[in-house]
Amino acid sequence: MIAMSCAQGFRVSSLKLVLTGLLMVAASTVNLVHARESGTSASAGSVALADLPLQGQQTYALIHQGGPFEFEKDGVVFGNRERLLPSHKRGYYREYTVKTPGSRNRGQRRIICGGVPRTPDACYYTADHYASFRKILP
Repeated sequence: MIAMSCAQGFRVSSLKLVLTGLLMVAASTVNLVHARESGTSASAGSVALADLPLQGQQTYALIHQGGPFEFEKDGVVFGNRERLLPSHKRGYYREYTVKTPGSRNRGQRRIICGGVPRTPDACYYTADHYASFRKILP
């Protein structure tokens, strides 16, 4: 029987940890690539309007009223470069700022709506500046 030194045991444990981490990264990368190819969000999901932060609910209401919006960039075309939203022609999506209390700039939160500005087909919420989206269920 071969005895394993403490140092060898530590190396084996470290190697197992590293390999586990690499497998997790590989799995999440595959999911992200699949999501981009299928045109759906990697975090595929939805959120009830009532579950959005109060500022998100207010922004959603303003979108359907046609404004007025506080930020100059509200209502501009969103290019969907991340390809996490369903694929549509350029100009279909528009973005709107969801205020973040205490933030000195627009922050990371947005609502992206597709279709006609005051009566959009669908709206999506992102709290992480386009890294993930959840469809808003009114």
